[in-house]
Amino acid sequence: MDRFDAMRLFTRIVELSSFSKAAEDLQLPAATATHTIKQLETRLGVRLLHRTTRQVSPTLDGQAYYQRCLRILADVEETEAGFGNSSVAPKGKVRVDLQEMVARYFVLPRLREFFERYPDIELEIGMGDRYVDLVREGVDCVLRSGTLRDSSMVGRRVAMLQQVTCASAGYLVRHGTPRTLEELEGHLAVNFHSSNTGRLLPLEFEVDGEVRNIQLGGKVSVNNADAYSLCALNDLGIIQIPRYRAAPLLAAGTLHELLPQCPPPPMPVSVLYPYQRQLSPRVRAFVDWVADAMSGVD
Repeated sequence: MDRFDAMRLFTRIVELSSFSKAAEDLQLPAATATHTIKQLETRLGVRLLHRTTRQVSPTLDGQAYYQRCLRILADVEETEAGFGNSSVAPKGKVRVDLQEMVARYFVLPRLREFFERYPDIELEIGMGDRYVDLVREGVDCVLRSGTLRDSSMVGRRVAMLQQVTCASAGYLVRHGTPRTLEELEGHLAVNFHSSNTGRLLPLEFEVDGEVRNIQLGGKVSVNNADAYSLCALNDLGIIQIPRYRAAPLLAAGTLHELLPQCPPPPMPVSVLYPYQRQLSPRVRAFVDWVADAMSGVD
């Protein structure tokens, strides 16, 4: 195994915290992975990995070597892909994690276009709203909605989704229709709690260019977009969702828009990737394609 292949193996072991998972990922025998890392440590004269029965983690020297490997491998990949006026198409596997609702509406329906443009790229897609440790889980990038708060990530905004405040007809019959923010007092919300912080997210309203947060009580709180809408449809409270999702329900009369004079602020959608990781050509191709696929979405 040459030095670049040994570097690739080492980085995957660090990212997956496992010799066996890294070997499987790179389609190598487990014994080859173990032997290669022993040779690498002997050649460098340092111990790169702490090994226990449950986990593998980098030493201080190993962490420093890992960061160097990321830069070197990205440089090599970018140089090869860009040689000869970018005549070499990007190829390889890209591991992405997509927010389920955004993926379902805007990304998955257009994947055929991506593969027509990049036939040598393979996508491994995870979907959900949970926090993803990109380095530890070996994920190249994630697509997420909301304000970015993780300073260890680089974010590229790809869309701003208009939002709407709404409630079901049944809820409004029981509780009345609020016409002003002051009339929200005493109303119920289907509360959404952040999977990262566990905190309930307030309702947000734009008033004269400023955002006002209002926290309402409620009978139920959820951390899933489908559950959020379903609870509202079952008369459990007021919600705020992207207009693209609310539109068919508003048209059918199952949901009614509230307080249109002070709508929620638009929700940003961004692609995130680790701050320290230089994008490889195949990951950059996916990021650029997602940005193009969501251009003009509101």
